[in-house]
Amino acid sequence: MIIPRLTLTASGCSLHQAFVYLKNKKRQSTSLPPLFRFTQLRNKHTERIEPETMATFELKNLDECLEKHLPAEELKEVKRILYGVEKDNTLKLPESAYQTAEQNGFEIKGYSFEARPEELRKPRLVRIGAIQNSIVLPTTAPIEKQREGIWSKVKLMIKAAAEAGCNIVCTQEAWTMPFAFCTREKFPWCEFAEEAEHGPTTKMMSELAKAYNMVIIHSILERDMEHGETIWNTAVVISNSGRYMGKHRKNHIPRVGDFNESTYYFEGNTGHPVFETEFGKLAINICYGRHHPQNWMMFGLNGAEIVFNPSATIGRLSEPLWGIEARNAAIANSYFTVAINRVGTEEFPNEYTSGDGKAAHKEFGPFYGSTYVAAPDGSRTPSLSRCEDGLLVTEVDLNLCRQVKDFWGFRMTQRLPLYAESLSKAAALDFQPQIVREK
Repeated sequence: MIIPRLTLTASGCSLHQAFVYLKNKKRQSTSLPPLFRFTQLRNKHTERIEPETMATFELKNLDECLEKHLPAEELKEVKRILYGVEKDNTLKLPESAYQTAEQNGFEIKGYSFEARPEELRKPRLVRIGAIQNSIVLPTTAPIEKQREGIWSKVKLMIKAAAEAGCNIVCTQEAWTMPFAFCTREKFPWCEFAEEAEHGPTTKMMSELAKAYNMVIIHSILERDMEHGETIWNTAVVISNSGRYMGKHRKNHIPRVGDFNESTYYFEGNTGHPVFETEFGKLAINICYGRHHPQNWMMFGLNGAEIVFNPSATIGRLSEPLWGIEARNAAIANSYFTVAINRVGTEEFPNEYTSGDGKAAHKEFGPFYGSTYVAAPDGSRTPSLSRCEDGLLVTEVDLNLCRQVKDFWGFRMTQRLPLYAESLSKAAALDFQPQIVREK
């Protein structure tokens, strides 16, 4: 397709409006839909370009876009189909939490999931806080200053979570640092690594957990001092007493796009631990592990009721998958999932290549946020912003996990022995696929 090179920016407009606009070849900015801005680059030439480079949409939030452009009755039905909720599940939070968010420039939203009242069990209500954030200082700043800047930001978000009544809070993946693994440079980025149990971030988080009576899960670059000072991608769990409970290391390491993490650390060796806390049985499926159904399954088999997915992932690569994978895992395993992603574009001192034949560059991103929570019955919350720091507060009733198991019978019909035998065969060197061909 031969067209003038265009740059399109949409903020809050419908994608349908954008594509109709292109189709009709309107050229006057006055004819644009509300909040839709159009810029034609000053270029005398036309060129052949791929569809994905034709337009860049800066859509803050798909959910808000729908609310702006759909009539109330249509919006209600769309939300029922998209989110699986029959009624408004917005959770009103204490005013102090909203004030803290407003004063410190981050978004805060609250939602709730209900379970059917039972005769023999009381509701098991738990409030979950999920934090997405951008880095604070340029990546050229001193390591300690970069980390302290992020600490200061996230401490205020945890304060808001406490004001909102959260029992559990989880950060995004590698929250104390820029996601510098794209560069393939060891220095200075390896200096962000710290001990899981005794490192400065865990010490700081332990103090917050005790002060706010909340379980805190935080994801760091770990320095394993007992085993050759090797590095791991690790999530640390701190109980509401402020004590270190344990850690889990990332099971699946990506080898795709700019996610050059295998240059820094190996696949984890901690299995699929479930942490039994005062507020439920928790597990952590770190980032790329969400692409592997068996990873989700094992946390469920070990008894998890809430599985967190702290992530760092970018739009072009994975956004079409984002709203599906954690939600599907919640359905398949009858537990709650919490999908968390960072926001912003991060720029590094030196150019690096992506192995795609394109020019070297310094930027990595944008990370598209869109943190959400999914329930075992298939319903889910709307997402946080695609581009702003945010705190998602979700109240869940853990009784829903068993209720969904009873209703759908997924665990009962799982047939683990069948698949254990099949997987054992598939893992053997002499495996022969079970393929039937016409004779």
